[in-house]
Amino acid sequence: QVQLVESGGGLVQAGGSLRLSCAASGRTFSSYAMGWFRQAPGNEREFVAAIGANGYTTYYADSVKGRFTISRNNARNTVYLQMNSLKPEDTAVYNCAEAGRAGWGTPRLAREYDIWGQGTQVTVSS
Repeated sequence: QVQLVESGGGLVQAGGSLRLSCAASGRTFSSYAMGWFRQAPGNEREFVAAIGANGYTTYYADSVKGRFTISRNNARNTVYLQMNSLKPEDTAVYNCAEAGRAGWGTPRLAREYDIWGQGTQVTVSS
């Protein structure tokens, strides 16, 4: 059974940085794209970033482009989200997810992912 375990969330001041980690176990991690999503109270789930199975192809939401970096280490079965220049509007529960089909590019819709982490809270104070 595939399992994603997240860590790295917390409280940070505006302008600060956090690195989220998501460790995967189960099916062949290196064959699947990985993504990060977030959801704040009262808002819909929002796509943040995705990285292809190859570890090179990436795609970012406009709201985080230039501030966040997604990466993966297939040897460690881990995907990361480096978040810099954090803003209060980045406050949300962040979830990592594994794509539902091997070999796909960088999916941007939640329904294109089938394995989800439990979520980690990121709070950015002003």
